[in-house]
Amino acid sequence: MFNYRSLIWPALGAISIIFHLWLIFSGLIPNLISRPLHMALALPWVFIYIAKSRYQRLTGSLFCFIGVASCLWIAANQSMLGDQYAYLSNSFQLTIAVCLLLVTLEMARRAISWPLPVVALIALAYGLWGQYIPGEFGHPGTPTASFLGTLTIAEGGIWGKLTGISVNIVAIFVIFGAVLNAGEAGQGFMNVAAAAAGRLRGGAAKVSVISSALFGSISGSASANVASTGAITLPAMTRLGYPRPFAAAVEAVASSGGQIMPPLMGAGAFVMVELTGVPYSSIMIAALLPAVLYFFAVWVGIDAFASRYDLKAVPLDERPEMKLVIITSAFFLIPFSVLLWGMFGTNLTPQYAACLAIIVGAVLLWIDRNLTFDVKRSLKRIESVCLKSGLQIATIASIILCASIIIGVLGITGLGVKITSLILSGSGGMLWPALLLTALACLILGMEVPTTAAYVICVSVAGPALIKLGLGPLQTHLFIFWFALLSTITPPVCGAVFIAAGMVQENWLKVAGIAMSLGIGLYLIPLGMIANPALIELGTAVVPSLLAAAKMAIALGMISFGIIAPKALLIRILLVLGGLMILFV
Repeated sequence: MFNYRSLIWPALGAISIIFHLWLIFSGLIPNLISRPLHMALALPWVFIYIAKSRYQRLTGSLFCFIGVASCLWIAANQSMLGDQYAYLSNSFQLTIAVCLLLVTLEMARRAISWPLPVVALIALAYGLWGQYIPGEFGHPGTPTASFLGTLTIAEGGIWGKLTGISVNIVAIFVIFGAVLNAGEAGQGFMNVAAAAAGRLRGGAAKVSVISSALFGSISGSASANVASTGAITLPAMTRLGYPRPFAAAVEAVASSGGQIMPPLMGAGAFVMVELTGVPYSSIMIAALLPAVLYFFAVWVGIDAFASRYDLKAVPLDERPEMKLVIITSAFFLIPFSVLLWGMFGTNLTPQYAACLAIIVGAVLLWIDRNLTFDVKRSLKRIESVCLKSGLQIATIASIILCASIIIGVLGITGLGVKITSLILSGSGGMLWPALLLTALACLILGMEVPTTAAYVICVSVAGPALIKLGLGPLQTHLFIFWFALLSTITPPVCGAVFIAAGMVQENWLKVAGIAMSLGIGLYLIPLGMIANPALIELGTAVVPSLLAAAKMAIALGMISFGIIAPKALLIRILLVLGGLMILFV
């Protein structure tokens, strides 16, 4: 008997896809309609779909009902609310505001665990009662109706700029990634990587680097990258006799680079567009050389490890035929070409260009590498797109909505300005101490909250201080964005390391140690961006940018090889020379 329940979630995912595509093609929709509807579509995925027990489903259904009803009320009354200037006019509106905030906090807790909601809860407490804190870190106080209204019925809190990015940009690129991953594009990435690097020393590890860079450029998630490409690359490496800690470290480090690799770079890049006012195409070009340098440093480290431990290439019979490489690569090259043509060839917005690429990618779902057509297989792929899109859009929405509470409180209370002043005074007005303080804050915060949230919070409080000390806005944002990634491979949290270590059943501390040495570029390249500003000016100063990249490539190569080389004296010499070249030459 046909199970109609099996259609509920794919149907909801399809509605979410259609809604977000419709927003792009239909033109301007009032923010207090599109953003609450975005949240309403995300709520069932977090509260019901991922529920692991009957209790979670029951309580989740209650939260979902309250949240959806509140969102729909905001959307239905957006015109009236726009005339209230963020002031709650009666007890019913106050109830709606409290419900929205509680649902947002619980939504984030269920999606990504407790740290980010706790930070948001502390921010709310500070906003409500911070006037009782003595000294400069108190604030004058804001009427409760105005404070909660700004966060819930105006565009200064959960319906603010960050949520707009989630609605109009991030969701579209999530759909794009889901479309590519559901078809042959993922296998195309692996085949291209195997053909390019499989024959080299340590070939299986180098295949992991290339495939993770390609896959990560559309997934934007280190964890998703490890789980996807690692399912193929980790067994291949261990089968060839690569040490298990090394194999897991390679996958963790390579996957972490996906969030800095154009063209997509994860949700953080789209947030950067809104916060800096710099076009996405310019951010993509600026981020290209640092990303290439990161993977170059990983590559050199793998080669040094391979020479030290005699790691073998991928056997000839396990490498794909060139015909298969060409055919499968078309499944991602064609949509990518449409995306880049739309952004650079016709000056379309990134989200509009992505919509066109989604349509092309959806057409390719109907054929396979043998160019055969199968309706049942294609419908399975479409179902996968709907499920993955719905869940990933909801997860990112959970993070961004919760982070928006924090950003809203910083703006209402002026706390961000006070923290900026603290950084300036703590660094003595000097740039490099301020950079180190910011990097430490990014690392600590990144251990507790997702990369995008860590970046948003850190750039909100530390970004103005760095800009006052002379850094350009894009330079500041890229620096903080990179350091927000450190927690993916740096203990004690190191999420990508935990996943990779679990997949090969190895001690995570061993994996983390090797990962930090292979991923040394993640720690040094942001500093290199400051010492060599031309590195991120590829779009405006091509020759100086390439020269800066070449200089840093030499330095990173020396450092990466030196860390893994067996002789202690050689390690010291290479580290010193490499560091001097990055910072001073």
